[in-house]
Amino acid sequence: MKTIILCGGLGTRLREETEYKPKPMVEIGGKPILWHIMKHFSHFGYNEFVLALGYKGDVIRDYFLNYYKYNRDVTVDLSNGNFEIHSEEFQEDWKVTLAETGDQSMTGFRTKLAGKYIDEPYFMLTYGDAVADVNIEELVAFAKEKKTIGTVTGVYPASRFGDLVTNGDSVATFKQQLKDTENKEPINGGFFVFKKEFLDLIPDDPSVDLEKAPIEALVGKDQLSVYRHKRFWHCMDTYRDYLALNKMWEEQPAWKIWD
Repeated sequence: MKTIILCGGLGTRLREETEYKPKPMVEIGGKPILWHIMKHFSHFGYNEFVLALGYKGDVIRDYFLNYYKYNRDVTVDLSNGNFEIHSEEFQEDWKVTLAETGDQSMTGFRTKLAGKYIDEPYFMLTYGDAVADVNIEELVAFAKEKKTIGTVTGVYPASRFGDLVTNGDSVATFKQQLKDTENKEPINGGFFVFKKEFLDLIPDDPSVDLEKAPIEALVGKDQLSVYRHKRFWHCMDTYRDYLALNKMWEEQPAWKIWD
């Protein structure tokens, strides 16, 4: 099963890092967040990716076209331009399709364009800016059991501000950064599984958001299931998130489940 990763957004709320590179190439611990996401899927045996490129997509193209040079020891002979890539063990067994989907396209249209490389009954899709410890094997099994056209992973991030439980005009309970999930509804954490037929529900229009007409069509048909993930999930949406994720990496990153 292939995984489409949406890599084309502008990342305007992370301008400190995205002025010269796309958000999926912003680094955590010296590696692009995109690498972390791909390592996660690969841990469960899913090694085929379709990257939907847009804003500064050439940076991502360059990274994968020169992946061996960026991730192995290299000796360069500056007298003639020759180089030697040293042959230590290399772990990645990925097949990566770099699909150009346009600088101004929205997420739905990017998905439709990348979908031409989907040749199996199911495919996965996620955003290029969030890490989690989602069990992909369980997610896929859940989606196939439900047999709906789409499955979305619902996540429960801790709020940054105090959660108010109200009784009329009074505050009944003030909970700082609520972390329990008993009384909270999940948010869209990405990590979708779709049947290939979902691609036919996406209008041929660059302005189409994945979360609008295509997903709403599934909801209207009662064809969208939710896989509830109550463990770690974190999006890199702002510079604060960037700093937090890099601090986590230095300490004990919950999303690093690979060896």
